Amino acid sequence: MILLHYAPSTAAMVPHIVLEELGLPYERVLVDPNRNDHRSAAYLRINPNGLLPALTDGGLVLYETAAICLHLCDTHPEAGLVPALATAERAHFYKWLMWLTNTLQSTLVVYFYPERWMDEGHAAGVAELKGHAQRRVGGLLDLLDAELARHGGPWFMGGAYTALDAYVFTLCRWTRGFAQGAARTRPHLGPYLQRMLERPAVRRVLDNEGLSAPFV
Repeated sequence: MILLHYAPSTAAMVPHIVLEELGLPYERVLVDPNRNDHRSAAYLRINPNGLLPALTDGGLVLYETAAICLHLCDTHPEAGLVPALATAERAHFYKWLMWLTNTLQSTLVVYFYPERWMDEGHAAGVAELKGHAQRRVGGLLDLLDAELARHGGPWFMGGAYTALDAYVFTLCRWTRGFAQGAARTRPHLGPYLQRMLERPAVRRVLDNEGLSAPFV
């Protein structure tokens, strides 16, 4: 049985959506950061980084969101959530997957947790770093919007829905509280996010995680 270790509205939403799209039997295991579950000895044996998500699939234990998604796609190729191997489309899939996790997600983490990079009590530095991160996120969202505009398709890679859509949706959703420049305000990302919200798998995930509007 596949077990997804998750907390609501975290990066675990990405493989959560992928699992629902695949229609696989799986169980969710709540790891509540408010109770410091992610720092418990039991969870650290699964993911020594103390981060979410983690996935166990029989004897296989995986962490890192992108790795989990690739594993799910590669073990269920019939679902078509990743382009065929050795194609240009597959290469671009890899490119955007790494960009999402290494560039956009990492910048969002700086925005939400700027104090991690500052000495304790340095409030002015925390505020400055948060502002820089938000401006950087804005430019990255513009790149996502431009990619959707470039090909004009309904999904991030064009006509075919892929696991990238789960990642783009999740990270764009994190910007919903921005006073200015949220992903939904952009001309192509806004309609795209609404299309994502219409997918039954996405709706099930929002329900499973107990989330309420505004969703994006």
